[in-house]
Amino acid sequence: MLYLISDVLYLILYRIIGYRTRVVRENLANSFPEKSAADRLAIEKKYFHYLGDLIMETIKMLSISPQEARRRMRPLHNDTDSRVNEILNQSRTLLVAAGHYCNWELTALSCSMITDEARIIVYKPLANRVFDDLFKDVRSRFGGTPVAMKDILRKLVTLRGKASLTVLVSDQTPVQESVQYFAQFLNQPTAIFLGIEKMAMATNAVVGFWDVRCVKRGYYVYDFIHFTSEPKKTAEYEITNMHVAYLEQVIKAEPQYWLWSHKRWKFKPRNL
Repeated sequence: MLYLISDVLYLILYRIIGYRTRVVRENLANSFPEKSAADRLAIEKKYFHYLGDLIMETIKMLSISPQEARRRMRPLHNDTDSRVNEILNQSRTLLVAAGHYCNWELTALSCSMITDEARIIVYKPLANRVFDDLFKDVRSRFGGTPVAMKDILRKLVTLRGKASLTVLVSDQTPVQESVQYFAQFLNQPTAIFLGIEKMAMATNAVVGFWDVRCVKRGYYVYDFIHFTSEPKKTAEYEITNMHVAYLEQVIKAEPQYWLWSHKRWKFKPRNL
């Protein structure tokens, strides 16, 4: 029934009100100039179909059971969860980057379900208090602890020497005043948060990526991609470039599952 509602949402969002279609088209044109207009239009339509699914799935996160969540989001390999727990068994801090790709709320819940160690879900507070509290409730349902982005380093310092798993959505747009680095991402210079790299250096954390793919409507698989266990031996911006490049690879494979209606490129280096 939820997916029937999603089909109606597609008609409303895309066909009737044209929700942010100009933003989506501009983002796709800039990201994939090599594709034809027809190919980009096909991605656009698939994206709005998926956006309806994402909205309904996110609502379902308020009541989904652990058993159903596991059925909908499964490890890609038999050893995926054990590789994560092997790191945590060493009492290490594990930082995992993710993107606004597929159902990132279910992604966070999948991380919460694979260990009983401290699970931190980093979030950017919403201006609307009601929705902010709602999303915090969703993210904490299976044992995760939502922590605001501005407080995360302080939280990780208190957990130093203990096992902890922290999930961060790494492709949000930083405020212009805090931009320190632009990476080449989807064919254009893109302002990138340096938080993961800075936290890794400060806490000597293991760094990786939570790779989520949609296998069919409503069903996903995830894999843990290991980047480094020795962040202090990496060059400046190396960790940042790794998670940016990996996400770009994921998006290019099946672009309809990324958040194209987000105004990701609000400013360019010349505007600073």
